[in-house]
Amino acid sequence: MTEIMTEGITLVEDINKQREPLPTLEAVYLLTPTEKSVLHLMSDFQSASKCLYKMAHVFFTEACPEELFSKLCKSRCGKFIKTLKEINIAFLPYENQVFSLDSPDTFQYFYNPNKKAACASYLERCAEQIATLCATLGEYPTIRYRNDFEPNLEFAQNVQQKLDAYKADDHTMGQGPGKDRSVLLIVDRGFDPISPLVHELTLQAMTYDLLPIENEVYKYEVLNAGEISEKEVLLDENDDLWVELRHQHIAIVSQQVTKKLKEFIEEKRVSTKDKASMKDLSQMIKKMPQYQKELTRYLTHLSLAEDCMKRFKGRVDRLCKVEQDLAMGTDAEGEKLKDPMRSIVPILLDDSVSILDKCRIILLLVIYKGGISEENLMKLVQHAQIPYQEKFMLENMKYLGVPIFVEDRRKPPPQNYLPSNRKERVATHVYQLSRWTPYVKDLVEDLVEDKLDAKCYPYVSTGSPAVRVLGSAPVSARYGQWHKDRGSMIPKSGPRVIVFVIGGVTFSEMRCAYEVTAQCSRNWEIIIGSSHILTPENLLINLRDLSN
Repeated sequence: MTEIMTEGITLVEDINKQREPLPTLEAVYLLTPTEKSVLHLMSDFQSASKCLYKMAHVFFTEACPEELFSKLCKSRCGKFIKTLKEINIAFLPYENQVFSLDSPDTFQYFYNPNKKAACASYLERCAEQIATLCATLGEYPTIRYRNDFEPNLEFAQNVQQKLDAYKADDHTMGQGPGKDRSVLLIVDRGFDPISPLVHELTLQAMTYDLLPIENEVYKYEVLNAGEISEKEVLLDENDDLWVELRHQHIAIVSQQVTKKLKEFIEEKRVSTKDKASMKDLSQMIKKMPQYQKELTRYLTHLSLAEDCMKRFKGRVDRLCKVEQDLAMGTDAEGEKLKDPMRSIVPILLDDSVSILDKCRIILLLVIYKGGISEENLMKLVQHAQIPYQEKFMLENMKYLGVPIFVEDRRKPPPQNYLPSNRKERVATHVYQLSRWTPYVKDLVEDLVEDKLDAKCYPYVSTGSPAVRVLGSAPVSARYGQWHKDRGSMIPKSGPRVIVFVIGGVTFSEMRCAYEVTAQCSRNWEIIIGSSHILTPENLLINLRDLSN
């Protein structure tokens, strides 16, 4: 909001709500070009005596349908429109290298067999949103898709059509050094069902899995002068410490924060104890208001790490060992699992373990086995005392193409995400409870090295990357390169891999995009996104609702 205010915007309102007339002011409309929003715009300028604003500057987030455009121009409202532009930003820039379509309902429309009739129009909207992302980035990428899930092809072709339309309007799309190698990889959520189920122990993923984060806001309590007060902090990229710590393992986060706090204290020559507690920090903030912003950041991240560790110790740590063994198919010593039920049954019988956590363990077991009998699944459900409605969290994973029941399949579906079918990463296994690596990392590394299997991940149309004319990459003057620093208008040179996951992307997969970008020696940038950001709880609720 502060950034908007500095541009002279005095008020931000929802077009769907009743608003007070401000006939002396001009209004800026940022709208999705739907019939509902266009009708609201037209009603704001019904007549000379009933105009809410002096003039209108209208910005559509994507291409406006011809019929709606014509209706708007012919209406009385057309006389009051001073600016009318399509700015191609029908997506949310979630982080530097992460985007979201803010469309969690896509999961239901894509995977729910009862909603197939409405699926096409819904996915067309998603395809348009992805096209606006590519247009904003100045990319006209080669499109590849996962072949093992049939609906992916139709969606990929839809995206190609949308991209071709944008390319026809702007021939500079996809021009620039290395841009001819850029790839858009489209996968369904079934490409890796394990990553959304295991407890990830890096700070960001752990925070969103274990703590009640809403709208990216973290709340914590502080004791000050004998009184407890609640603090709210936005977890975003304006916080440099959050950006630095979010992908680090929880085992070293507290150490890192304490180390940085000590360096800050020494630099500012603040007198304090050798090891400052949260209470000490609260007192320091009170005594030295000139350092309030910096000290509050350290206090926030110490509290965040402490809250995560409280939930980890005594509960999640027990689950992690079993989850990692099932995900990897081996124990911490690399030995194949002999009797996984010995460690699973005590968890299923434990009343202190939540139903959601039990479902995560059961699903990991079923995936590890490549499917089990319906009778055996029911036994697991009974042992775990899972309510009738919640058992659909388990059964409905089949709609993602994941083997659940052995009776249901004639030919076992491929499980390329299992470690036995992947390259080894022994050197990266620093922590025994964090041995699993999201499968997307393998795919992106293979793409960058031009090793991705063309049978499993074919190209749309031509079967090979298209030849493009090289030139300078464009930058959207109205929106810029959303994932770069606001002050920088230098176009990003070099190729990109853009990964789109239909049905939610996890925080661990987001981390992989940054990791592969950092390790690439040939100037590649990895951008990842989805219909929405996914947590383990979101996934299980989405699976349950597939029965509706």
